[in-house]
Amino acid sequence: MQIQINGDLIDVLIVYKNNKNIYLRFNDEGKLIATCNRFVREKDILNLIQKNQEKIMKMYQSIKKMQNEEKFFLYLGKKYTIVYSESIKTPIFDGDLIFVKNKKMLDSFYKKETERIFTSELNRILPYFKNIPKFTLKFRNMKTRWGVNNRSSNTITLNTELLKKDLDLLDYVIIHELCHFYEPNHSNRFWNHVEQYYPKYKEARKRLRS
Repeated sequence: MQIQINGDLIDVLIVYKNNKNIYLRFNDEGKLIATCNRFVREKDILNLIQKNQEKIMKMYQSIKKMQNEEKFFLYLGKKYTIVYSESIKTPIFDGDLIFVKNKKMLDSFYKKETERIFTSELNRILPYFKNIPKFTLKFRNMKTRWGVNNRSSNTITLNTELLKKDLDLLDYVIIHELCHFYEPNHSNRFWNHVEQYYPKYKEARKRLRS
């Protein structure tokens, strides 16, 4: 059975279980899975889909976005199409392509590059700052913040998503967090410190928001 969403024909797969109700979801392949008991007719499933058309549309758009993102690798402000090949021993960039053996290799490369580049940029910038206490640099994925300076533990944490951005935006976030050692809040004095090291900080903030 198929339905049409935004001009795309979507396969609807029926999975029979001892459910009292009909449950709809998309799998990773973009197929709509209808879970129901054996007494449910295809007509009933189609009626339910029709009644929940707007919700299903949003679910489909979300899965399509995820599938599209998995085709590309964002690295330092550039987009590369991912090409998988069993013969690849180490990631290779070629034009707008990146060749990897599998997703595990790609994820490992991303993690190593995050640590290498973030640490390298921090070490390049740090000598320009005076009277900075010893601190620990950490990396993790964060949903709402590009960086965090925890002054109670003297820890700076950088969002791993920054590896996808232009290198100068990573520099801005590093400078931003280092300046918090001088000013804990976002007062005018804080932004004066930031501007001293990164004059175009307002432009950088807009680019990060976009």
